Amino acid sequence: MAERIGDFDWTLTSLGPMEQWSHSLTSAVKLVLASPVPLVMLWGQQGTMIYNDAYAIFAGGRHPFLLGKPVEEGWPEVAAFNRNVVDTCLAGGTLSYSDKQLTLHRSGVPEEVWMDLHYSPVFEDDGSATGVLAVVFETTTKVQAERERTVAEGKLQRLAQTLEERVAQAVTARVAAEEKYRQVQKLEAIGNLTGGVAHDFNNVLQIISANVQLVELLTSESPQLKPRLDAVANAVKRGSKLASQMLAFARRQPLEPTVVDPSRMLEPMSELLRGAVPESVAFSCDVQPDVWRLHVDRNQLESALLNLVINSRDAIAGQGKIWLSITNESVCEKLPSGLSIPSGDYVRLAVRDDGCGMSQEVRARMFEPFYTTKPEHRGTGLGLSQVYGFVTQSSGFVDVETAVGVGTTISLYFPRCDRSEADEGRVTDAVSARGGETILIAEDDSEVRLAAIDMLAQLGYKVISAHDGDSAFAALQGNSRIDLLFTDVVMPGTVRSSELANIARGAPHHAAVVFVSGYTRDVIFHEGRLDEGVVLLRKPYSLDELSRTVREALDKRGRWS
Repeated sequence: MAERIGDFDWTLTSLGPMEQWSHSLTSAVKLVLASPVPLVMLWGQQGTMIYNDAYAIFAGGRHPFLLGKPVEEGWPEVAAFNRNVVDTCLAGGTLSYSDKQLTLHRSGVPEEVWMDLHYSPVFEDDGSATGVLAVVFETTTKVQAERERTVAEGKLQRLAQTLEERVAQAVTARVAAEEKYRQVQKLEAIGNLTGGVAHDFNNVLQIISANVQLVELLTSESPQLKPRLDAVANAVKRGSKLASQMLAFARRQPLEPTVVDPSRMLEPMSELLRGAVPESVAFSCDVQPDVWRLHVDRNQLESALLNLVINSRDAIAGQGKIWLSITNESVCEKLPSGLSIPSGDYVRLAVRDDGCGMSQEVRARMFEPFYTTKPEHRGTGLGLSQVYGFVTQSSGFVDVETAVGVGTTISLYFPRCDRSEADEGRVTDAVSARGGETILIAEDDSEVRLAAIDMLAQLGYKVISAHDGDSAFAALQGNSRIDLLFTDVVMPGTVRSSELANIARGAPHHAAVVFVSGYTRDVIFHEGRLDEGVVLLRKPYSLDELSRTVREALDKRGRWS
């Protein structure tokens, strides 16, 4: 910093040329540069900034922009705070703060930080207070650790051993770690984080699921084991649903959109919706005649409507009413609530209740993951974040109207689709769909790989395995016949899974390809939709799902070669 300060053109600042600096100013700068702790001096009424190497590290991406800048220009997000500091110290006073919380933009995004701050005046040759010496110690890590420890101490006895709470705890810890490094913006960081956690848990769930199914095949003559195996299988399904909710919020869930007629969709699920509401709450459905069709993932849409109905149910104390309506809406830029959306034709799916409504504070946070106003153990806080992620990923919009004591209306707007509804294909009898083809498995997790090998062997296939992209590439080159590549989406090694797929589809193999993952990235899907010709099997998968997917991919092989 000494060299940088010496080369700086100070004539453009209130300090003037360096050769004209007073003895007091020069001495103060030397003191700042010699200190091993973060020091910054604010000189004059403007608080022109001169600091040392330790402070440059604290400033992050703001360095070297801050050097020679007035403090209110350098840190505009805390301008009022710094103005008070300068005015107080130039009047001869001092200030000290312990674990002071501030919001700073050191890397271009807002971040909450905590600091110990000590301010004292610096005097000119004539004895007047002309500058401020600031000692800055960041205590963010300490404060967060204390908070985490307090939370942890209040919870090892109360924490129920459920998969949902284990996931929430893991995500909380990972979020804290991401915030410390401040590498990306908040929502993007949470998206990457939840996707990574979902991937890890889906791998664990896949190992459990595969082995339970294999044990069930081997112990078919032991009926006393079936209830226990069923209990494990149900726990796997719960965990898989939670991981899917996390991916939906992160907008990392590859959607499978089809043309959907809302009125036909609602018929089979109306009983499920009514069953989610107690008898003391009236529930009604109203679908406009000739309602337009949508192009959405049907399963995700059904899950979103169920989530909204359940939230309305929980907002009603005792007796009340919930209305579900589906209508055509032609929008001109703004909705009645004031939300701006592109002009056009939309299908509006709205859930309205006359429950307690939401305060502005709750309204502002309602889509945050793991935020909930429900009592402990009554929800993960992922329901509405899943709805928001799915709707926005589907090019739709979410509108919220709420008032405390009056009720809440949440409306989902999806663009109109003019195509006809696709016919439902018949599902193959998966367990009977066996074959003797050769399959190359590329999976870096050894336990997941071994479970997949056993399952495919049970289905009669010949199996070759590889633990990374490079060994899978070698297997493709060294074998005269491979009928199907069964590869994890994210693989270690220099050869990526998408490159393996292209090689496998080409000569001499002309193989089918099935991608497998609990967390897909942009390798095989874009804008939330799978690339053309891509077959994806999501973890955790059942033996039936594995059998059906592999058989259908083999039967269709050559189409994309």
